[in-house]
Amino acid sequence: MANVSPALFAALEAARDEAEDKRTDVPFSYGGTDFDILPHGGNGYRFILRMGAADAHWFIKKPNAKDPWGIRISVGSTMLATQGLSVVRDHLDKTLARLGILYEPHQISIARADFCVDILAPGFELSPERFVIHSHTNRADYHAEPEDKRSNGKSGLYTSVTVGKSPGRQVIIYDKRREVIERKKPIWWDIWNANRMRQDMPQLDPEDRSLDLYRIEVRAGKDLLKDRWQIRTWEQFDAQFGDVVAEAFDKIRYCEPDPADSNRARWPLHPIWALAASICEENLLGMRTYLDPEHVKYVHREEHMRLILAQIIGNSITLAALDGIQEDGLEDYLGFT
Repeated sequence: MANVSPALFAALEAARDEAEDKRTDVPFSYGGTDFDILPHGGNGYRFILRMGAADAHWFIKKPNAKDPWGIRISVGSTMLATQGLSVVRDHLDKTLARLGILYEPHQISIARADFCVDILAPGFELSPERFVIHSHTNRADYHAEPEDKRSNGKSGLYTSVTVGKSPGRQVIIYDKRREVIERKKPIWWDIWNANRMRQDMPQLDPEDRSLDLYRIEVRAGKDLLKDRWQIRTWEQFDAQFGDVVAEAFDKIRYCEPDPADSNRARWPLHPIWALAASICEENLLGMRTYLDPEHVKYVHREEHMRLILAQIIGNSITLAALDGIQEDGLEDYLGFT
């Protein structure tokens, strides 16, 4: 909840004018921080800045006193995978300070948070029908048609399945190797191999077409974070994000079909899903309360009611004083019994 200063806005405007003239991104420096500014805005934001290797995009609006939410920051998975969440948050705080943007903890709004697990799964074939989900949950399937895959007169291999809808909960499983190659993200081979080296495992060969690398990703949108889990601040996020992800793995499951049981709800977890869930539990253990979200809502509601009651009593006492009521007549004046 902040806007940029007039000086920063003027500098941004000049840089964007240059980018528009050149029809390409141009370097932008301010307060000792370097960006590339795009020649266009988008989605209500006047400026879009990219932090290069930092894998972060900054979206900035024209200052408006009626709209205090003037800045949005999106951090990609590469920066989080290589630096870690605490380092990323520290980096954002320092960058905001260099830009002269001051804010309090309550002025932060977390619009979305993702948790990803990349799994080497030899022989894995993605099948949308193996998901066990709530009947009201949306599912989107995407498939490719490789030359070497054919069955029943048709060719097709699913490369991505998305369950759920933003800004609520989404769970996605997709072919990460294909995505890395198609979107030209070679850094991920370095990230994977660095982790394998620490575990004394053989290196992955980017040219090996037989590798089956899948990403399982949980996306927690604004509605899920704020409405269901009451997560609004970093403190609440640090305490409960593990609960949010664990619930996703519990409510949306990828299973092994049981030919002897037509009830999909009883199908056992597929090993790839069980592995991802266990990694979630291990890595997010310090971010769990193990509380049901309904209990979290109850606690927040009770605290909110307590604060409102305190305000009512305080205002009533002030009103009584203005009305000339003495302390011994306060109880009758307020109608307390």
